[in-house]
Amino acid sequence: MSNVVVFGAGGTAGSRIVVEAYQRGHRVTAAVRRPEAVTYLPAGVRVVTGDATSERSVQELAPDADALVVAIGGGDRELWRDAAATIVGVLRDMPAAPRVVHVGGGATLIAPSGGRFLDEPDFPAEYRDAALGQAAALDLYRSSADGVTWTYLSPPPLEFHPGQRTGHYRTGTDHPVVDGQGRSVLSYEDLAVAVVDEIENPRFGNARFTAGY
Repeated sequence: MSNVVVFGAGGTAGSRIVVEAYQRGHRVTAAVRRPEAVTYLPAGVRVVTGDATSERSVQELAPDADALVVAIGGGDRELWRDAAATIVGVLRDMPAAPRVVHVGGGATLIAPSGGRFLDEPDFPAEYRDAALGQAAALDLYRSSADGVTWTYLSPPPLEFHPGQRTGHYRTGTDHPVVDGQGRSVLSYEDLAVAVVDEIENPRFGNARFTAGY
């Protein structure tokens, strides 16, 4: 049993990660900006006010945690890098810091052309700020997270939607995992499985990985 803190626990990915971790017997703290609005999580989950970009929040929640999950969302391009920088800055000074599992963006994966999906000419403009923010967070972990154990999980770049929990998936590193039809697909529910699997049995320390069917 681990103590798991999930930042962004009220969101599409975060809420499923909370449920998956709780149902597998972990002690879960759901960190959200407005606890009064989060009434749909399991009764045994501790819901607190928390913000991954707040040094004070991270300082308050990290000491009792074995893993910090970053599953935040929003329209601010700087959000994800700010969260990564805040968490790394706090954990670097802790003698026994929890590990970080950051749910990142699929647009940072490598496209068939050899560049990142976010750099493709036809990449949707409405997703560009979020993609650049997640790319900046990944760059920060890779370049500036000395002394911190982190994992960055990218979902598929396109076909990633709420769906069914199968409990099955395959993993890759910087290229999307594709099926026999060349599709890279994963449900939010199985993304949550991959996150909790990585917490329970770490395989991608200080690295990015991706998952798909």
